[in-house]
Amino acid sequence: MNFFRLNKVPMKNSLNQNLNQNDQEVLNWELVQEDFKIKFGKDVFESWLKKMDLLETNSDYLLISVPTRFIRDWITSRYLDNVIQVIKSHKKKINRIEFKIKSISTNESKKNKLDESDQNNVIDANVAFIKDSFIQYNRIDPNKNFNNFIIGPSNSLAYEASRKITDNISSYNPLYLYSGVGMGKTHLLNAIGLKLKTTKKVVFISAERFMYHFVKSIKSNEMIKFKDYFRNTDVLLIDDIQFMNGKEALQEEFFHTFTTLLDRGSQIVLTSDRPPNKLSRIQERIKSRFSGGLVVDIQNPDLALRAEIVKNKLSEISFINGNNVIISEEIQKFICSEIKSSVRELVGALNRIVSFSRIYNRVPNLSETRIILKDLLNIYENKVTIDNIQTNVCKYFKISKNEMLSSRRSRYLVRPRQTAIYLAKMLTSKSLPEIGRCFSNRDHTTVIHSVKTIERLRKEDNELNLKIDTLKNKILYNKEDEI
Repeated sequence: MNFFRLNKVPMKNSLNQNLNQNDQEVLNWELVQEDFKIKFGKDVFESWLKKMDLLETNSDYLLISVPTRFIRDWITSRYLDNVIQVIKSHKKKINRIEFKIKSISTNESKKNKLDESDQNNVIDANVAFIKDSFIQYNRIDPNKNFNNFIIGPSNSLAYEASRKITDNISSYNPLYLYSGVGMGKTHLLNAIGLKLKTTKKVVFISAERFMYHFVKSIKSNEMIKFKDYFRNTDVLLIDDIQFMNGKEALQEEFFHTFTTLLDRGSQIVLTSDRPPNKLSRIQERIKSRFSGGLVVDIQNPDLALRAEIVKNKLSEISFINGNNVIISEEIQKFICSEIKSSVRELVGALNRIVSFSRIYNRVPNLSETRIILKDLLNIYENKVTIDNIQTNVCKYFKISKNEMLSSRRSRYLVRPRQTAIYLAKMLTSKSLPEIGRCFSNRDHTTVIHSVKTIERLRKEDNELNLKIDTLKNKILYNKEDEI
């Protein structure tokens, strides 16, 4: 009896000791991390899960430290369930994880949280590499502000929308401005940044530059800092967003950055050379987000606006150089009427005239002006073909090319045919017989009649005049798929 009693007690104690040991055993974190690497893959592990350090093991939860709140939020929102699953394979009773931010407990004796300014310092330290490497590239130019932006019917909505943002952040988000080159998109983007940078954290960068530093951060294993910087800004201004096309990894990162900024109430302003629905090789969900804000088209400047820009630029040149630059009204009118596609080209043409005046100490006459601006006036001539003109006119009037070139004289065919012949004469250097041959071997007298008819109608019919100007601009400056 005594023998069994003596042996019974030690057996019970031995079992309890084994159970206690199992409860209190230390989790082998190195083995857990190896399983993370297998479960999630090397890239995810190196970028995120490797940053987790085990601080304390309790009966049913772990205390884990991570470098930043951003890493904690990223892990908990995307990987937490699978992380716990891997840990449970090593210790079944674990059912939750508590995170501790390393930077918060800088002094063990004090156990106080950092105040807001200290937290900002931590963020600044994390992104110091970005400031050193490319925030110096921040292109905010003090000379491009709202005060010197010339307003007209073609750009007034874009201007008012941009001003509204500086008065009330996130009144519409994002703001998406698009137009052809040289229409003032970057000027407005710059003006927004200039106005807000005194009170807000503003990042102004081109999509191409954003991509460059994204790739650079991946190669240098600095993605955490890259993400921290761009997702902790108040205003994100990105120029030429169309250059993000086709780059899937970059678009994935941009989408999450975009979403995070919207969620925290940050303002996003984007520019492009086309509307969101015509962006090629851009994820549909990104285009949808772009379209969800305010999309504004900056149109080609009308004659009055171009004249205002020329006068303003002349005044600016006179002020900078301390002498009055006199360009005749005839030359100003010629420049404004001939250069319609781009404000930048308009200013460039004016700069050439001013330079000529300074070099030769006289203002050029009209024939000299034509020579000085020859490449600007004829910049598209070699690109325009009669076939291209016919295609565009047919699309615009919704007829087939076979109908246009046929001998039929129905009114709905005659006017488009005459318009195409007129544009061929105006926009190419082809002779009258050459143009006639391209229109089913019509005689050169038919070409003359068509040209004269359209010239007469343009003086009488404002609607037709507008149609031909629209067609001319599309043929010269736009892509076919934008018609």
